[in-house]
Amino acid sequence: MSTSSSLRMADTLSTAEDKKPTAKTDYDLLSLPARDGRSLKVAIAGGGVGGLTTALYMLKKGFDVTVYEKTAAFARFGGPIQFASNALSVLKEVDENLFDRVMEKFTFTGTRACGIKDGLRADGSFRMTNDSLDYLVNPDAPADWFVKFPLRECADLFGLPYTGVIDRPDLQEILIDECRKLKPDFLQNGNPVTGYKSHGRGKGVTVNLENGNTADADLLVGSDGIWSAVRAQMYGEDIKGTSKDLKTRQGCKYSGYTVFAGETVLDTPDYYETGYKVYIGPQRYFVTSDVGDGRIQWYAFFAIPPGSKKAPSGWGGSTRDAQDDPEENLVEYVKSLHEGWSDEVMTVLDATPPDSVEQRDLYDRPPELLRSWADGNVVLTGDAVHPMMPNLGQGGCQAIEDAFILTEILANTKNTGQIEQNLQEFYKKRIFRVTIVQFLSRLASDLIINAFDTPWSPHDQKGQSWKSYLTFAWKPLLQYLIFPAQFAYLYSYYPSGNMEELPAELEKVWKTRHFEGAQKAFDEVASGKQIESGPSFFQKAEVEGESVEA
Repeated sequence: MSTSSSLRMADTLSTAEDKKPTAKTDYDLLSLPARDGRSLKVAIAGGGVGGLTTALYMLKKGFDVTVYEKTAAFARFGGPIQFASNALSVLKEVDENLFDRVMEKFTFTGTRACGIKDGLRADGSFRMTNDSLDYLVNPDAPADWFVKFPLRECADLFGLPYTGVIDRPDLQEILIDECRKLKPDFLQNGNPVTGYKSHGRGKGVTVNLENGNTADADLLVGSDGIWSAVRAQMYGEDIKGTSKDLKTRQGCKYSGYTVFAGETVLDTPDYYETGYKVYIGPQRYFVTSDVGDGRIQWYAFFAIPPGSKKAPSGWGGSTRDAQDDPEENLVEYVKSLHEGWSDEVMTVLDATPPDSVEQRDLYDRPPELLRSWADGNVVLTGDAVHPMMPNLGQGGCQAIEDAFILTEILANTKNTGQIEQNLQEFYKKRIFRVTIVQFLSRLASDLIINAFDTPWSPHDQKGQSWKSYLTFAWKPLLQYLIFPAQFAYLYSYYPSGNMEELPAELEKVWKTRHFEGAQKAFDEVASGKQIESGPSFFQKAEVEGESVEA
């Protein structure tokens, strides 16, 4: 047979092979505007901020997304959530319209003085002073401020908008509205994910729902909060299973801290000059933050055993419970734990409606360094896999970073056979940064309560313990090295790039809106209008078994 005949025969056989029906084991091609195939079908467990941001970015990429949420319907529950500069950068890269709408509801805190104040020496007048060491040689120098945080400077370093807060209900409404523009029926309420069965490479996953039905998808994203049902199956945990001493819950260790929270409208002399303040003292700390419209939200952290219940709480996936002692004034109780502290703390507490006070025990997980976040066609994100202690306000920020990076990776997935390996790639890309942020968040709590005390001063006897001397010694390191490095690292992930003049323009517009809203609230309070406390700082809705996700 001639060489040319052999080649013709080979071509004929090759053509015949190409025309054979596609084998059932072949993987489905996945489409994007520039390539053929079908849409990637994604199921998301949990409609918190992380789950909704994931849904929006995936819908914008052309994925077919359905979110399964426990609450029967979203309601206006939940307090403010902090977004640092890194999260704002991600939001802008996800969707310009989303970013603009968030900015319309945003309250900047990082544009103003934020930092640590001396809980015993602050003179009670809310005065603005510097954080220098002048008081060591000058007994008349004020020692109110211990260290200020370089939030503005670190944001300016990368050209990013400044840290601030937005009410969680406002954020959720914006996210849901933007998602519905792309897929009106993307959200399934009142029917949460209870489990799953991953069918292997390229074969998708079957999602089990609470009502007994199932749903098929190419992959499942577990964004269902710290007490995640998806996580429980992946890691073999008992959902919300709690030890007798309450120190362990679904594999989560009690952090050693409980937190009380409240909110009030209060016109303090430093209201327009400060964002948030951390008052430190022996074995506890007290945080206040401007959350917009004249409101100040406060948190009081105490190192006490778990289950030391005083106040109601809807946090962590439970119905809002009753106050332990309905007759007890919770504001007076919190004040009693701050005996001898600055009048600034007492002024905030005295202005707080007692029925607004809530409490939750803080549980924490170590980084998942030895276990992947993915199991076949299933992956965990946000609080389901890396909950954060609240001190750095990075819980929601890291969930948003998860949403962005996971979607970017999946957008490059050309067929269903690549899903499993790409979910593992997501884990590898995120584990290093998330581990560092978890460590920093936990370290902030441990240092303030276990290693910090009222700083030593040569002019009084208020700080005389070894911790006081240690706290004083930390000051220059915190001020000139640790805090600048910490916030620079947090803000160093900014997919939007440098925003040039935009942060300053946003601040200018916000200042006018912020002043008008605050003055209106202050005038109403001055005229005798009662402060209305929200049903819950820690709740989205009063639904049994609700998932709470940062």
